[in-house]
Order: sequence, then structure tokens, then C-alpha cells
Amino acid sequence: MIDKRKRAFSFYQEELIGEHGFLAEDETLLLDAVIALSLGKNILLKGPTGSGKTKLAESLSKLFGQPMQSVNCSVDTDTEALLGFKTITQNEGASKIEFIPGPVINAMEKGHLLYIDEINMAKPETLPILNSILDYRRMLANPLTAEVIHAKETFGVIAAVNEGYVGTVPLNEALKNRFIIIDIPYVQGEVLRNVIKQESKLDNEKMIDQFVRLSADLLVQVKSGIIPEEAASVRALIDTCDLAVYMEPLRAVRRGISDKLEEEREKAAVLNIASTLFK
Repeated sequence: MIDKRKRAFSFYQEELIGEHGFLAEDETLLLDAVIALSLGKNILLKGPTGSGKTKLAESLSKLFGQPMQSVNCSVDTDTEALLGFKTITQNEGASKIEFIPGPVINAMEKGHLLYIDEINMAKPETLPILNSILDYRRMLANPLTAEVIHAKETFGVIAAVNEGYVGTVPLNEALKNRFIIIDIPYVQGEVLRNVIKQESKLDNEKMIDQFVRLSADLLVQVKSGIIPEEAASVRALIDTCDLAVYMEPLRAVRRGISDKLEEEREKAAVLNIASTLFK
């Protein structure tokens, strides 16, 4: 274990549990992520949208003092989006082909953290290129340049998935087996209250309590299958709290949460719950 990560592990609570850090009711989520990354393991964060996966990755980057190279996967993510691309450049009137490294190679060569968001949105045929960087080899044979790249010791990988969403595909076992998996649930109760105070512009204590109750009620509806998971997104709730500083809270809920949903019955369900809290 490298010295930097030993030092990070010794003061993780002081550094991250506080202003603008990752907050969760279960403190072992952060602890386990720190341990895994300190041991050179890859981390896969599973959880619904807006549950704090990216916030945890950013907090780990800050904790270890390592910049983070990010990839936001989609159905169009290909090898070039991960590794880089070739382009023609001009030098003293002469043209030459130059390789521009992408986030994966940048992270490997600089010893940064690599964050792969929504990794299960990428095409299955694209992801096997990552296998050799995710196991003990920590190397890559770049198919675009024929160069073999060995990652620096501080290199680490964090990935995130939202399971069951449109456009996602299950990760194959060979890839999933290369990760330590940490499940990130929605925050609730006192932890959510602290998140709202920390992340939003809202400082009205009574209204903050009402939004915490709204989140709990929405989550009950999500678990019952009445509304989709994105309706209970903490990210959407923070946006709504910001809006509520400048408009009526019920209107803020409509703009920040219900109007994002596709079906009218889902929108109505959210507004019915909100109307009982914000009269």
C-alpha cells in the first residue's frame, strides 16, 4: 500500500464527513470504499440515480489527493471515447498524425483515478478493452497505436451503474468480477436533512423538514412501483429546494420533480403527495 493512501486512510473521517463531503447513514460505505481503493481494488458503485455515487467518487478523489479522469458512458461510447483518437496536426508546414490520449490512458500515465459513470450504458463489445487494466496486470495494449501502457502505482478505478434503466445492459461476469461492489442507497432522515443544508440554498428549517418528509413519501411510492426511481432522486430534490427559495414549494416540486416524469399518473401522484405537505 502506497504511503499516500495510508495517510488518506488514517484521516478519512476528518476530511470527508463534513462540508461538501459524501454523507450517508451507513458510514461503512465510505470506509469500505477507502479500504478497497487503498488496497488497489477497483470499486463499482451501484445505486439509483441521484443517490450520491458521483459525490462519493469525488470525495475519494479529494481524500487521496488524486485528480479524477471521468468517462460518461452512453450507447455511443466506443474505444476512442475511452482511449483517445488520432488527428492530423500541422508542424512547420508539415502534416503528421498525432494521438490524443483519452481519459483511460491519461489516468494510467498520470496515476490519476479513473471514474467510469454508467458503465453499463456502454456497448458490451467496447468494455473488454478494459479487462487488462482492471486486473493485476494494470496495463493496456493500445490498439490505436500498438503501444503498451503500464499504469502508475497510484492509478485506481471507480465505476458506477444504475441498474434496470432504459439503455443499460447487465455487466458480464468477467468484468463484474474485477470490482469490489458497494451498494449506495438513497439517503433519508437526518442525513438527508444535512445534505439539503449542505448542498442547497434553502435555509428555512420548517421547509427543509417538509422536503425530507416528501422524499420519504416518494420513496414509499417508488418501492410500491407507483412512480419511477428518478422521482426520488436526491439530485432532483436539491434542485427543487433551490427553486423553493424563490417560488412556492408546490410549484418548485412541479418544476424540479413531477414535470420530469413521462406519465400523467406519475406526475399526479407526486403532486398529490406534495400538496399534503405544502398547502
